[in-house]
Amino acid sequence: MGFDPVIAAVRFGMGRAPDIADPASAEEMLALLAGPDRAAADWPIPGYGAMVPSVQDYRRANAARREARGTPQAEAATQAVQALRRQAQDGLIANTIATFARSITTRDGLRERLTAFWADHFTVMARQGITRHLVTPFVEDAIRPHLTGRFEDMLIAVVTHPMMLAYLDQSRSIGPNSRAGTRRDRGLNENLAREVLELHTLGVGDAYGQSDVTQLAELFTGLALNGQAEFAFRPDFAEPGAETVLGTSYGGAGQAALADVTAVLRDLAVHPATAAHVSAKIAVHFVADDPPPALVQALTATWAETGGDLQAVIATLLARPEAWSPEPRKVKPPQQFIASALRALAVPPAALTALPVRDLRAIIDRPLQDMGQPWESPPGPNGWPEEPEAWITPQGMAARITWALSAPEALRPDLPDPRDFVTTALGPQAPQPVHFAAEAAESVPEGIGVILSSSAFQRR
Repeated sequence: MGFDPVIAAVRFGMGRAPDIADPASAEEMLALLAGPDRAAADWPIPGYGAMVPSVQDYRRANAARREARGTPQAEAATQAVQALRRQAQDGLIANTIATFARSITTRDGLRERLTAFWADHFTVMARQGITRHLVTPFVEDAIRPHLTGRFEDMLIAVVTHPMMLAYLDQSRSIGPNSRAGTRRDRGLNENLAREVLELHTLGVGDAYGQSDVTQLAELFTGLALNGQAEFAFRPDFAEPGAETVLGTSYGGAGQAALADVTAVLRDLAVHPATAAHVSAKIAVHFVADDPPPALVQALTATWAETGGDLQAVIATLLARPEAWSPEPRKVKPPQQFIASALRALAVPPAALTALPVRDLRAIIDRPLQDMGQPWESPPGPNGWPEEPEAWITPQGMAARITWALSAPEALRPDLPDPRDFVTTALGPQAPQPVHFAAEAAESVPEGIGVILSSSAFQRR
């Protein structure tokens, strides 16, 4: 078993496309990944600081509305808040379209897959409806720039990002013995510390105990948001004294400092348990729910040898024969299913941008929800499930079939001949029953729907 261009496009990318060649080699894939982020340049998504409206914009407008109650300015103030809500909704739609456009048009499908993987590993959700448009900017800030760097840099970017701090209520965490803690009726919140240890780094197991969670939470107490909902380190919030995490002491030499937080995160990023936990997650995501132990061991060894160099870890993944098994053992989650279908159909992104909001919701938002993966709304901080059983349910499959039979024609009226599309979507080795079903279809839309709803297209 070794490199295969169709497997490369489907298992490690966003799928095949009629106008984009499959990867020619693992070396080509890695070179594209290490090179310029052309998809982001073609379809830019603003970062948290540039996205409008900001949290502060909404706070100011709400404050103005409260102050205007009972005055002639009340109606105008209410309309200003509603305008911001519409602007936020427009931003969310633009982010969604840009994300799908990248998947449809990129030659660097591995980058899109890794972005989705790490965004799920570091799950963030909006606490308020007005901040839903800020989830994709979190990914743009904290995930995408670090795909080929060291895990520690991604970890630090994630843990100090305003969206993560807001999602896990870190701003509510104040050291009980800090200057602020002695004046406020608020105490320690362990959410961020627990998720960093349990989900983001070491994983569930015996590598840490409750004391480590508490001590890390105390070390994190300086991480906060300022009045503009931006990241700020607040020494007055930080618990004084040294904290011991996994047997190592941090801080305590004077005033609390952000450097103490980054030091513990760097140590966690290269811990053997982190290497094993995250390497296993990578193998599960890309290869199989029960990945070959030799594959996981190889990824873990590279992580340890390189200090968590993510480009090196992915190079090891692509170099392993276990990664190229011809048997597809994973199921595409709904978002990847739709993205790969749009890519196979060569749907121009302009077709998405031209859709009225109502139609876009009918073709993207509602189907994702019906398939079980509403946009940027996972069930919890542990992200989306990996098991095929989570996606191949009666309701989920019904939604996929419905979408496959109706959405393609709505997005591209000049559908390709199903007899040709079988090879486009599935490759030269497409199963004979799918060829037969495509040829027997009574109409072109039905033939396309049969191919997209086939078991072969659902898997990667």
